[in-house]
Amino acid sequence: MTTKKKRTLLGQKIRRLRQDRALTQQEMAAQLGISASYLNLIEHDERPATVSLLLKLAQIFGIDLNTLSDDSERRLAAALGEVFADAGLADKDIDSDEIARLVTSAPKAARAIADLYRALRAARDDAQALNIDLSDGRKQRVVLPTEEARDFFESRANHFPAIEAAAETLGLAPDSEIGRALADRLTRRHAIAVELRPADRMDGALRRFDARNRVLSLSEVLPLASRHFHLAYQLGLLEGRDAIADAVRGGGLSTPEGEMLCRVGLANYFAGATLMPYAPFLAAAEAARYDVEPLMHRFGVSFEQAAHRLSTLNRPGNAGIPFFFARADIAGNISKRFSAAGFHFSRYGGACPRFIVHEAFATPGLIRRQLARLPDGATFFCVARTIEKSGGHFHAPIGHAAVVLGCNVARAPEIVYADGLDLTHESGVVEIGVGCRLCERADCRQRALPPLQHRLVVDEMVKRPSAYAFRPQR
Repeated sequence: MTTKKKRTLLGQKIRRLRQDRALTQQEMAAQLGISASYLNLIEHDERPATVSLLLKLAQIFGIDLNTLSDDSERRLAAALGEVFADAGLADKDIDSDEIARLVTSAPKAARAIADLYRALRAARDDAQALNIDLSDGRKQRVVLPTEEARDFFESRANHFPAIEAAAETLGLAPDSEIGRALADRLTRRHAIAVELRPADRMDGALRRFDARNRVLSLSEVLPLASRHFHLAYQLGLLEGRDAIADAVRGGGLSTPEGEMLCRVGLANYFAGATLMPYAPFLAAAEAARYDVEPLMHRFGVSFEQAAHRLSTLNRPGNAGIPFFFARADIAGNISKRFSAAGFHFSRYGGACPRFIVHEAFATPGLIRRQLARLPDGATFFCVARTIEKSGGHFHAPIGHAAVVLGCNVARAPEIVYADGLDLTHESGVVEIGVGCRLCERADCRQRALPPLQHRLVVDEMVKRPSAYAFRPQR
């Protein structure tokens, strides 16, 4: 069943590729060196596309083979699942098979539906917020630029070649002198003085740039790796300015706040690419079998920075393992996420309580491992670990969070964290959902909310493992 589904997606993608280029089957077949009848069979799923044929497609039509994978369709189908689970559409009884057919046959229309729903949600949230009075009598207006920014990075597989190239032009070696080299470049090329200041003189900030006096101030509570990152970030705003502006300009962002979030995110991307240059970092990652701790020591960065950088190694022709990356607090709120591996995070609501990011807090500082299967059958190998951020003094609270990396289970043997696990045995797989409001698993003991598309069954005489029993809508 799974193989057939993948072939179907691939056949229809090849047909869309041909149609987008206004080619007949005879014309495309001639370029590929096959018969038109054989191409017709491939497009209708009656013959598989061989590896050699896929390579020809990539070479002749200038496409990245990753575009023929089903990750984007899976993300779009999951997004539409949330759309049709909305209370206003629940009675339409649109099931996952219909959604899959829509995504495969009419992806532009499917994407438009998802975009319209996102706009509807934003307008709905905005309208609700306008009815809330603040204590001083004013009305508070709510916008959601964070979702726009997340979509911006996800739609580009969290990889920005122009910004990688801009960072590489610095020519800085990732060694023990990187901090001094960054500060010297800021001073010599941009006349910016760098100073380390006591926390009580920073007004609660960790980094502050005084453009008038050309002074970059860093708080002394920042660990060394973070100081280097902030120096590289400031260079990104200056020397990566054009590449960042070009990327944001083409992002289709609708709010100034969304544009600013993307600029900040891209300057952070520049910083990561500066401290962890693409080719050396990828080579080190492959040699270490993606063990994050040796990478953080080799490049002088934090665990989170190294893990995040692994999710950006998606250069066509020289890519690492496609990872998704997320960071969450102890309550399960996801504050950062990048889903290059095709893992879908719920747009509205929290993460599944069975997802490993929650378990990491039970064993602070230790790696936790999980084989997680989503409702669509996609299985991912995930690792999670907690991180701490000191407040800088005794009375300041310590920030606790967990970071998680994951990839398709087929790539797990390449990762050191999978050593000793039986990746083929079903008993080791944890069935998770996108979120409780969309999950249809009736036997989940950790369900926090009932599903939107099903009616509750309340029986005072029966106690079931799940807090919510339900039956399908009719």
